[in-house]
Amino acid sequence: MPQKFHSDATQTRSGVFLPPIRPIAADQPMQWLALGFKDMARAPLLSTMHGLVLAGFGGFIALLAHDQFWLLVGYLSGFMVVAPVLATSLYAMSRAMERGEKVDFDLLVQTWTKWQMHLQHQPDSYWSLIRFGLLLGLAATGWVITSAALITLLAPSPIHTPVDFIRHVVLAKEGYLFELWIGLGGMMAVPVFASSVVSMPLLLDRRVTVLQAVLTSWKTVLTHPLQMTLWAFLIIGFCMLGIFSLFLGLILVIPMLGHGSWHAYRHLVDVSDLEERITEQGEQ
Repeated sequence: MPQKFHSDATQTRSGVFLPPIRPIAADQPMQWLALGFKDMARAPLLSTMHGLVLAGFGGFIALLAHDQFWLLVGYLSGFMVVAPVLATSLYAMSRAMERGEKVDFDLLVQTWTKWQMHLQHQPDSYWSLIRFGLLLGLAATGWVITSAALITLLAPSPIHTPVDFIRHVVLAKEGYLFELWIGLGGMMAVPVFASSVVSMPLLLDRRVTVLQAVLTSWKTVLTHPLQMTLWAFLIIGFCMLGIFSLFLGLILVIPMLGHGSWHAYRHLVDVSDLEERITEQGEQ
């Protein structure tokens, strides 16, 4: 790893190098959305294909849990936890556009299949994406179980439909189930967002470990708390619009946010001192 450090680079006590975080404008998250939409327009078919797949998955989950809304709520919120992993090939597309490289279906296939078995035990190999994805998957599973347990065990009546959820959880006159549910969800969402906001693009782009990526993500949030809070609300807001439009809105929302997240990473993290992960010849 290069030994050249910028003035605002960080070396932790354990010797982990964290790249510098660049200054950004207060309205920068809005620019990320615009750039994400621009990338989507440059490759509309491949971009919306991601949204179509995830919208179909959301519809399938809704079909399975149509009469068990408590389970549907947990699954949909868990989906947002693992969304950074699902958008990996969207990051790869934006990366290729930025470099003037060809963006086609082969790029997507290579992004999801570039695994060299002899590198799987190296902490900064391409397998770090899998390790981080498993961590997010565990977090999502934990929340689904927690959400389901809270609603089924503490709700005064069975929750089968959205109306039941609003009547017996949101508008319940006795108890604090909804407040407890929101509070626990927030306690999980904040650290997950802080750990993942730039981690997946960084892991895709540079040879770093999961620990480096997660700590860099936290450093980003702590450096720009107001801008990153705005970015979090934009992500949640657009995802909610996509979900409440019977998942059809996700066809556009997912690629826009995925491409936008790449630009957020590029604007926020100075990776000039980190080794590139992928060259035209494959992983270094």
